[in-house]
Amino acid sequence: MNVPADNPNTSDATAGALFIVSAPSGAGKTTLVKKLMEHDPGIRHSISYTTRPPRPAEQNGRDYHFIDIQTFLAMRERGDFLEWAEVHGNFYGTSRSWLLEEMRAGRDTLVEIDWQGAQQVRAFMPQAVSIFIVPPSIAELERRLRARGQDSEDVIQRRVAAALGELRHVGEFDFVIINNDLQDALGDMAAAVRASRLNFQRQRARYPDVFRFLSSH
Repeated sequence: MNVPADNPNTSDATAGALFIVSAPSGAGKTTLVKKLMEHDPGIRHSISYTTRPPRPAEQNGRDYHFIDIQTFLAMRERGDFLEWAEVHGNFYGTSRSWLLEEMRAGRDTLVEIDWQGAQQVRAFMPQAVSIFIVPPSIAELERRLRARGQDSEDVIQRRVAAALGELRHVGEFDFVIINNDLQDALGDMAAAVRASRLNFQRQRARYPDVFRFLSSH
């Protein structure tokens, strides 16, 4: 895993917000993020690069940028990724230039990354808002992985074991959403996004006239 050392000035309140969403495999992260995008068109979704093959119904450029290992490694060497990691034998990376350009333009962005990537991006951009999606139980997580019908029993057991390790990092995140009911979890995620937009620094940058009036009285 690697994060570039240079840190551009994206901490000012006029820059777009960065939302990090992480979860164990099977917790429902992808579905929740997709529905959040439909609910809140003001957030731009960062599409990650990956070397894993597409799953059924996934489309290149919509769900991921699917590339081969040689291309990924070349991009990594050029410093094209804000963060990258190897997960379950596949490489994943977040486009550095796209993300920073969106934020500098004042647009809110969202990245789906694992806890390791989240940890590194928070160190690079401490103003990022992090959200962790938790399954209601390990048994339910295992049931969902089986219901997908995409993995062998051996892969499912590896994912469950990895999930137990990932869940130990839940305390590192700003918001935690238990995905027991999809609509309830979506409402919770939308509430977390809205709450983060209402912090003092962002409100002062968004409504300078209001705060000039308040400071003069």
